[in-house]
Amino acid sequence: MSRKTVVTRDIPADLETPVSAFLKLRAFGARFLLESVENAEKLGRFSFIGVGTSARVTVGARELTVEGAGSKRSIAYGAGGPLGALRDLLRAQELPADSGAPSLLGGLVGYLSYDFVRHFEKLPATLPDRLGLPDGVFLLADALVMFDHIRRRMTLVALAEDRAAGEKRLDAVSERLRAALPALPRSEITLKPLEGDTTREKYQLSVEAAQEHIRAGNAYQVVLSQRWSGAIDVAPFQVYRALRIQNPSPYMFYFDFDDFQLVGSSPEVLVKLDGRTAIVRPIAGTRPRGASEAEDAKLEQELLGDEKERSEHVMLVDLARNDLGRVCEYGSVKPTDLFAVERYSHVMHLVSEVRGTLRKDQDQFDLFRAAFPAGTVTGAPKIRSMQIIESLETSRRGPYAGAVGYFGANGQMDTCIAIRTIVVNKGVAHLQAGAGVTLGSTPAGEYQECMNKVAALRKAVETATEL
Repeated sequence: MSRKTVVTRDIPADLETPVSAFLKLRAFGARFLLESVENAEKLGRFSFIGVGTSARVTVGARELTVEGAGSKRSIAYGAGGPLGALRDLLRAQELPADSGAPSLLGGLVGYLSYDFVRHFEKLPATLPDRLGLPDGVFLLADALVMFDHIRRRMTLVALAEDRAAGEKRLDAVSERLRAALPALPRSEITLKPLEGDTTREKYQLSVEAAQEHIRAGNAYQVVLSQRWSGAIDVAPFQVYRALRIQNPSPYMFYFDFDDFQLVGSSPEVLVKLDGRTAIVRPIAGTRPRGASEAEDAKLEQELLGDEKERSEHVMLVDLARNDLGRVCEYGSVKPTDLFAVERYSHVMHLVSEVRGTLRKDQDQFDLFRAAFPAGTVTGAPKIRSMQIIESLETSRRGPYAGAVGYFGANGQMDTCIAIRTIVVNKGVAHLQAGAGVTLGSTPAGEYQECMNKVAALRKAVETATEL
């Protein structure tokens, strides 16, 4: 296989936004948009639009299915399982060394569901899979539009067989960006109320059942979630537009996989590899936002002084340290930030950061396996908590509480936890939120925490028709 060429071109972006550019490029093959807002206040420096994808990779029960360029092939899992197969697929990408291209280029961009964990951990299979989505879907990104919000420029990047082919592709992208913004479809349909997969009473009984497990010594914490679903008559990208307004977050994403879409605004990194530095940022501890700055400050102090929230948070920080310790150099894993409060549109969270140096014999896929799924969406210990979740929730989680992000062909990785995420499947929007149950929990309080967390998602679905 010949080594491919990276071709780039800078163009002004002072009259363009990531949203307007995505709308112009959607008919040209744009399939994902990644944005970031730091601490829910400051726009991250870069946004990315996936303009071209050379293949769609579906993670199945026993094999990867790779579709692209009019072909379809299967890659059976070997001893390394699906992560090993994804690793081999990335190694086949022939990128020039030191190209300076974004890590996404030539990489795998997409999601892995919460239930992907069943590929390497034994869990009971009692819950129905009502969404029926794959364990994961990735897009091999071979053309990107990168927004630099500081320089007010867009960089068009293409991975091509030669420079002439790359320049031709960038010409086509530039032409699309110069075109007028397409008309947006409008819906006058009143959305039907979202229906939950459980009732307040049943959820609170599940909280009590989880507490019985904790009293019996089966777990220290169990994260119980609930799902709301409802038919929508609006384009999924309009829901993303509404969500980015309602709940700006460090990880904002829109994926169009043709047969379903993922719309998300996650506050929490799952695991990131920057050079050889592994990073996790556990979030545990929640309060609603106040109606004023004074009320916010009062709620923040209440959160910082809540012994139940702090003990739960410390437990999950320790779990993150243990996860990184499995693949990082001895003595390198340390918390670099503890008990910070980050504010979002509807809630504020208690956040810490843990870092470690990845061992030389480990790579991004080893790191991902060590950290997945996040303890903040399972509880502790992880496996026993997941077993309890299987006995108390009403259906398999699907993408919720899984991972969204990329595995770079250059060995880097950045993934977030798929929370504050909406799955749109066959015209139905599915929203999900959870709360961490401990002995100090109250059933009513954990139910209300779910309602607080899902509020921004509900509002996004309800207001998408107004854009």
